[in-house]
Amino acid sequence: MSKLSHFNEAGEAKMVDVSAKASTRREAEASAFVALSENVLIALPNNPKGNPLEVARFAGIQAAKRTSELIPMCHPLPLSFIDVTAEITVGGIAVRSTAATTGPTGVEMEALTAASVAALTIYDMCKALDKGIVIREVRLERKTGGKSGDYQR
Repeated sequence: MSKLSHFNEAGEAKMVDVSAKASTRREAEASAFVALSENVLIALPNNPKGNPLEVARFAGIQAAKRTSELIPMCHPLPLSFIDVTAEITVGGIAVRSTAATTGPTGVEMEALTAASVAALTIYDMCKALDKGIVIREVRLERKTGGKSGDYQR
């Protein structure tokens, strides 16, 4: 396992200097699952706050663009693409996000942030119906580009 790059010799957290790295196309996909009861799933179309899936999609896109403001050591990246989907499935809602950029560092954190905030938005929009909602399996599904190469779960 390689050394963690977000720490200096004294063990203090630092932002990694990526200025010498080549700008290449990088893409990442992440997912999350929001476990909902059958009653909440049935009530989704009648949510007085609006369509939770569409609001979650917009929230995820917005969150990806603000990742560096939320996670201290993340670099601000010019995203060339971000997409978030939320699909009703057995037992809940499957959230997927894809982020892309051309730059010196990857977009895994942007994809993970998008999926996480989309899932949190679904929770927020449905919590009045059930406080037992569970967000689980927030994870990186794949990434391409960069020095570390491609990754597929």
